[in-house]
Amino acid sequence: MSESLAVRSAAVPVASDRSGALYEALQALADRAERLARTQPDEEAVLTAVRHLPAQAARYAPMPAWVRPELVAAYRAKGIEQLYTHQTAAIEQVRAGRHVVVVTPTASGKTLCYNLPILNAVLENPDTRALYLFPTKALAQDQLVELEDLSRRLEHAFAVYTYDGDTPADARRAIRQKSHLVLTNPDMLHTGILPHHTRWTRLFEHLRFIVLDELHMYRGVFGSHLCNVLRRLRRIARFYGSAPQFLCSSATIANPGELATRLLEAPVEVIEENGAPTAEKFFLFYNPPVVNRRLGIRRSYLDESARVAQEFLRRDQQTILFANSRLHTELLLTDLQQAQPAPPGAAEPVRGYRGGYLPGERRAIERGLREGRIRGVVATNALELGIDIGSLDVAVLAGYPGTIASTWQRAGRAGRRPGASCAVLVASSAPLDQFIIRNPDYFFGRSPEHAYIQPDNLEILVNHLKCAAFELPLSPEETFGRVDLTELCERLAEAGFLHFSGGHWHWTQEAYPADAISLRAVTSDNFVIVDTTGEPEVIGEVDFPSALTTVHPKAIYLHGAEQYHVERLDFAERKAFVRRVAADYYTDAIRYTEVRVLDPAAEARLCRPAPAGGSAPPAPLPALRAWGDVTVRSQVVGFKKIKFFTHETVGAGKLELPENEMHTTAFWFTLERPLLTALPFSVSERQAGLYGLLYALESVATLLLMCDRRDIATAMGERPPAPGARAAVRTPSAPAGVDRCFPQATHIEAAAPHELSPTVQEFFEPNLYLYDAYPGGIGFSEPLYHHWEDLLRQTRQLIAACSCAFGCPSCIGPVGEDQPHARQAALALVDRLLG
Repeated sequence: MSESLAVRSAAVPVASDRSGALYEALQALADRAERLARTQPDEEAVLTAVRHLPAQAARYAPMPAWVRPELVAAYRAKGIEQLYTHQTAAIEQVRAGRHVVVVTPTASGKTLCYNLPILNAVLENPDTRALYLFPTKALAQDQLVELEDLSRRLEHAFAVYTYDGDTPADARRAIRQKSHLVLTNPDMLHTGILPHHTRWTRLFEHLRFIVLDELHMYRGVFGSHLCNVLRRLRRIARFYGSAPQFLCSSATIANPGELATRLLEAPVEVIEENGAPTAEKFFLFYNPPVVNRRLGIRRSYLDESARVAQEFLRRDQQTILFANSRLHTELLLTDLQQAQPAPPGAAEPVRGYRGGYLPGERRAIERGLREGRIRGVVATNALELGIDIGSLDVAVLAGYPGTIASTWQRAGRAGRRPGASCAVLVASSAPLDQFIIRNPDYFFGRSPEHAYIQPDNLEILVNHLKCAAFELPLSPEETFGRVDLTELCERLAEAGFLHFSGGHWHWTQEAYPADAISLRAVTSDNFVIVDTTGEPEVIGEVDFPSALTTVHPKAIYLHGAEQYHVERLDFAERKAFVRRVAADYYTDAIRYTEVRVLDPAAEARLCRPAPAGGSAPPAPLPALRAWGDVTVRSQVVGFKKIKFFTHETVGAGKLELPENEMHTTAFWFTLERPLLTALPFSVSERQAGLYGLLYALESVATLLLMCDRRDIATAMGERPPAPGARAAVRTPSAPAGVDRCFPQATHIEAAAPHELSPTVQEFFEPNLYLYDAYPGGIGFSEPLYHHWEDLLRQTRQLIAACSCAFGCPSCIGPVGEDQPHARQAALALVDRLLG
């Protein structure tokens, strides 16, 4: 059984009535977990970990003597008379002219580390300019409030404005001329500032500081893009005669110095000794009980997360419940609002918060949390970062966020006031969730993951090189990453993008390159959602790929715990027209995905390792590994109707939406016929094992690549016997009457792997694809090609370690009861591939 959660006043003193209520909720949660554990066949623990993190006192340092007296007075008026030790260390490094990254926990006062020295420099020289970069517009708005307050206290000695897509056109000229501090985001810098640098002459001529907030967010695709944006920024700054100093901050990351050095391409001083006080915190790991041992099915983690949150809300503990998707946010919000109804005439005490809500609505929710009027909020990662929402008591995480760093970031949203707080991680049945929840020492004893970027990936770098040429002509003597700039420019000239004249490469196209390049691997082409129940009213927006699955015709769109029926999707005007309804179900789209190989970059046959000490060469196996360019086509062809609370499918429908096409890169295994026929399983069992193996490969690849699960995707299909050959396949999970031909690979979302088995023919020589879910690829396929043995070995470990009978969502994904040998088949396949 797990560690006891009995809370004894002698061991943990109750500091206040609020703390007493928190402890009461913890004890109730522990009692419930004990009762649930007794229902398990082997009394498997529901609470797998309970960690008590004691409070720590603050360590202070005096305000440096060089800080101007009016700035000291302004901070004193805000209640800050002395600094934490890490704040003093940081501002002294900034004063010395060094690039700095501050890495301390949430709510430790990191913003002062860059605000104080920047404002001091502006007071010393009013020509000084600073550029603040935040990963989201919401964070910039939050920081604007803090800086405007300081500006008022300093009698408006400096001007500060946000500059993003919401900034009115008539205000932009004034901001360019008057603002000392410009608050923006990498996307706006990329598309709205750098390409128009001639309008920002005053900023670039006097640019002294650049702030990178939430550094840990700049990893993978986003970080690789940002590094190239910063290359362009420094290039333009040099043109105007400035060399800005970078001030970075991060909450939880293991290699901040390495990441900052890669992003800035310059040495960085790391400040990570935290001097801020920390309040007492309890951290609980909650694993929903198993309800079907043979299938490995657990109670719904969404339902259990809602029940955990209710334990705290009914005791008036201000609670944030994190969900990992917009859909789950709305489902959990519906549950909590029904369990915690508002008194007649009063506002809802529990609200939702996610992307797609309009800015005014989000600001009102943030204000309600700070003022305490809103007692609970269900949010996506939109509230994970440092937006000021006051001091919460409890953070409940519905599912593992994907990284240890994000888990601590979300847990840190609770506990910003003196007194105890609590964080509860409720695991889903996903493989990563079960690994973390069953191995708490891995989570608590291991440093957060390292963040990596690949800024010199040609797919990304060449796009930014086009932008750089548009902004300023390129010289052959310049450097832009670790690539041969002259060779790339010659290639771009051959393609008609550049022209060499006067010793420089000049942009020749009429197109505006930055506008076609997304920094976040999503299109900027959004759909506006219009409510037509009464007077037409815009209630939200959604990006193009998500629109096809969330606001397709006949979908139930969830917004603010209310249901809207989608009447029409207007592709020409990019609008979705919805009508408010009272439905007892929601919809989940069914999407077909088709992969076609365009150009293999490398291919090799797998070989059985040579015997130790022997002279015999490695024996070839009937399997190949390869990576290269592919085309991925996807189409939403139907949807399921799923009831609230019971989550049972109550209907389905067919759709005819446009097909999307994406050129990307993929890694794949080809399993030849001798390997499959040697397996002691039936055709259907082999196919179930193949889908299960692909499911497990995707989970392990996410760990190996340290990337988001959405950065890679999977598909499976038969290798055609000849170029252009097509294999006709009927798929039972498709809506009635839907037939498709799949020339290379197929994958169907919103369907279990056992439902995907074709009924016409066996995949005799299947290709198992893992592809970059990003146009042009993001560099994940080639590393998988080179580290294929690690991928297979850890996949085997994941499947073999699971305690289920024949496959479950925690190892090879959901399988049907008619496939009792799916797990054994997946293990046999891995063993054959490893030789």
